[in-house]
Amino acid sequence: MRVANRTTIKDVAREAGVSVTTVDRAINGRGTVRPETLRKISEAAQRVGYYGMGTFRDRLDQSLPEVKLGFVLLKQSQEFYRNFAREIEQAVTARKDIRGEVLIRYSSSQSPAEFAEILTELGETCDAIASSAVNDQKLDRIVQVLKDKDVPVFSLLNDFAQGIRKNYVGLNNMKVGRLAAWLITKTVHEPGKLAIFVGGNRWHGHDLREVGFRSFVREAGSGFSVLDTLVNLETRQLTYEATLDLLDRHPDLKGIYVAGGGMEGAIAALRERHAEPQVALIVNELTAESRAALVDGYAIMAIATPLPDLCRDLVEMMIAARGQPDDGVAGQYFLEPRLHLPEIV
Repeated sequence: MRVANRTTIKDVAREAGVSVTTVDRAINGRGTVRPETLRKISEAAQRVGYYGMGTFRDRLDQSLPEVKLGFVLLKQSQEFYRNFAREIEQAVTARKDIRGEVLIRYSSSQSPAEFAEILTELGETCDAIASSAVNDQKLDRIVQVLKDKDVPVFSLLNDFAQGIRKNYVGLNNMKVGRLAAWLITKTVHEPGKLAIFVGGNRWHGHDLREVGFRSFVREAGSGFSVLDTLVNLETRQLTYEATLDLLDRHPDLKGIYVAGGGMEGAIAALRERHAEPQVALIVNELTAESRAALVDGYAIMAIATPLPDLCRDLVEMMIAARGQPDDGVAGQYFLEPRLHLPEIV
């Protein structure tokens, strides 16, 4: 007698749109079943609540292609990059069409030599690599070597190895810079001086943000002027010290845009110097410190990278590119930034 509400392989077959015989072969290993059909049966079994599949899931996993993906991020101690790594892991785990292995390496500096060493190491075993790195001819050569070995390289957040890398994945940095300038010039009612921090001269993305920022301020003709660009090497301490110096030397300072890392230093300096917010600060990425600065009014906007969307789409592109002949197209894949304001954090 059939137990009420108990699912059977007939239910699985009906849900999957295949024959009972095919389900029986898949579950009990009595013949060859295509990987696509195995996945269809597995998903159907989950939907109808059929769990008597024995070693079926193990066979399904073994039928999937093994894909090893390498990633190069920056300082592991920074919250943003820890969040980035977590989203990468989740994006690969969510894929049901591969047996994915993730290798994440961190560069502790802005040294091209360190990036080159990490990329070379990952290129020995990975099917595709995605990296955030500085712009440097040494890295152009490394990416070309990897390309010749059929290991596609994707540039993340900063577009390095242009013309050689497979694709750039990140924000439209020129647009981000203009967005920062737009908000400051539209919300600060008394014109004055504006400051901008970049991580270093080898970050092309920061250069684009600076160009976008300056061009908008110039076009707006609203009485604001932009001071000489400050390089902070994306460090908290340098940004902190430079911000205090700015406040001492420029009493009419109205706004600061930190185009790369190191925002924590600017936040700390503004909190230390002003009991109430007086300078409009715009930062990149939403972290615990930038969220607190927004809530307290010491920052007026955080421009954030949509990490879940970026990682999902990036992993899709990396899987599609592995083992494929280069088509000669080196594209750009822009994601829309997430804008966080004091009232919606």
